This record gives sequence, C-alpha cells and structure tokens, in this order.
Amino acid sequence: MLEGQNAVLSSGRVLGAEAVKLLQSLRNSAMYRADQNSYTLYPDRQLKGFLEKARIPAELAASPSLQYALERRLTSVVQRDVTGSLHFAPALSNAFDLRTELDRLLPAHPDLATHQEELLVIYESTFHHHAFTGRSGTFFGFEGLGCIYWHMVAKVMLAAQEVALSASGEDFEQLRKQYYELRAGVGGFNKTPSTYGAFPADPYSHTPSHIGAQQPGMTGQVKEEILTRFGELGLEVVDGVVGFRPRLLRASEFLKSLAKFDYIDVKGAAQTVDLKAGQLAFTYCNTLVVYELGSSQQVVVQGPSGVVTFPGSSLDAEWSKKVFLRTGEVTRILVTLLSTQTF
Repeated sequence: MLEGQNAVLSSGRVLGAEAVKLLQSLRNSAMYRADQNSYTLYPDRQLKGFLEKARIPAELAASPSLQYALERRLTSVVQRDVTGSLHFAPALSNAFDLRTELDRLLPAHPDLATHQEELLVIYESTFHHHAFTGRSGTFFGFEGLGCIYWHMVAKVMLAAQEVALSASGEDFEQLRKQYYELRAGVGGFNKTPSTYGAFPADPYSHTPSHIGAQQPGMTGQVKEEILTRFGELGLEVVDGVVGFRPRLLRASEFLKSLAKFDYIDVKGAAQTVDLKAGQLAFTYCNTLVVYELGSSQQVVVQGPSGVVTFPGSSLDAEWSKKVFLRTGEVTRILVTLLSTQTF
C-alpha cells in the first residue's frame, strides 16, 4: 500500500540510491494510474461476482468434514446448489455463527467434534474475514479499489522532497526529477478539467477509476502542498532564523515580463505590487518575499523604519521574530539568489 512507501521514505532509513530505486519501482508498479499520472493506494484487483463469493473453492469441496456434513444433511452448515457447487448456509454471518451452530448440532452428531476445526478453517479460506479491510478492499470510491487518495499521494510527494533535499550528486539530480514527476500528477492544477474531472484549483479527497475527482474540501493534501511549496522555494527556519536556500527551484518560475502580485499583508489589507522580469514573489507570515537572481547572495529587509541588509541567505533571529509576530516592521524581503541555486 502507498502508506508503506510513505512510511519508508519518511523514516530516514532509505536514502540516496535506495530511494531512487524505490520511487522508480513505484512508478513501474500496478499502483501507477497513467490517466491521472499518479498512484492508487494499492494495486487494483478484480472482485469475485456475487454468486461466486460464497462458493466453497473446488479444491476444498472433497474435504472429509464437508462430506460428513453433506451426508448427514446438515443444511444449517453446508448446502449444495443446482450447479453442484457447495456453499456455507446463508444464515451464517461469520465464523462465530458457524461455531455456535456446530456446537448446537453436536449432541445429535457426536462425530462432528472431529470435524469442527477443519470446517472453521474452510470457512475462513472461503470468506477471508480476517483479511477484510472494509471499504479499501470492497468499495470503488473513497479509499477503495482503483482509487487515488490525494492526501496520501501528497504525503509521498513530501517524503520524496525530504529525501531529495538530503541527497547530493547524481542521487540528488534523480530524486529531484522523481519529485517533480510526483508533483506533476498531484491534484488538479497541473491538469485540464476534463482530465481531473473537476475544477482544477480545488482540492478533492479522491479520484475513483470510473469517474472524476470526488468530495471537494480542505483535505489533508493542502497541508502537504504548502509544506512542499516552501520546500521548493528553499524557505527554512533553523533555530528561530528564517533562511532562503532553494535547491529545487525551477528557473522557469521567474517572470519573463512585468507583472502584478496581489497579497494580504499583516494587517489583513489587500495589497498589489509591481514585479519586474526575473523576479518571483510569495508571502510568508503575510510578509512579501521577492526573489531575484544576481551575482552574490543577500537578503534585504524593507520596512517603515528603513532598510537592513544581510549578506548571505538568512535574516537574523531578531528580524525573524518580527516576521513571525507580524509586527508590521517588515513590509518586504528582497532575496538575491545565485543562478546556480535554480535549475
């Protein structure tokens, strides 16, 4: 199940080349759905038809215990249908019901005691009740068969990003590629409405194999989307200090021409700023952050009281705290990155 891949990647025990291999195996597995370029919770499977479900497997039909029940016409235990197939009695809901019925019949059929356990084993082999996983094994929606559960895919994407950021060299290059392959399939904003089956900008719970995205709402996927986006931008907080160190940022995200950027500031007021070609903007704690490329790294803080410049890629603890507390003393953070920090 996809939870397994997520757990392994998140554990910190599978890194580098091993993580590359795991993600490649996932891509080549039956869990990959090409129509959505994403992953189901587990491989789809064909369910038995209604009439076949309760049929005792042919290889077990010759069991001495079943033959004992048939010979003594214990129809409250086992019955033969018009096709000759054997079925457990329809009144038996589970193995507990079967054991109760066998105990009831025991005084009239003392030899039944030697067949009880085998009959219980055959019952479980027929219905697999102990392996029942609810809707995941029988439904075709929600987290059911052939269904993509977007929150779990987003979790795998976040775990893949964390592993990529811990890697270096060729492993980093490959993991970065695999991360963006996951990113391309998540949710709807990378897809047309006809492919996604819904309005692409909205988060949805799941996508069954036979219909478009279902159950809109603020799903857990949104949390992972926020975390991974900050990871792409290289925004990090270490020991209370805000830093800007991208390794997954695409050069194509920087503007090719003039544009306007709308955002909500720390006072809850709508703001619009003009951006130049070669810039990229986002907000953090309702504070405007603008990236641009240059020959040396620096972070420039702008506010009502003036400008403060920090060489390198971080604020200090004092100015970071002002951003966290939304004091209004920071109105814009202009970050200069090296072109080598993008790809």
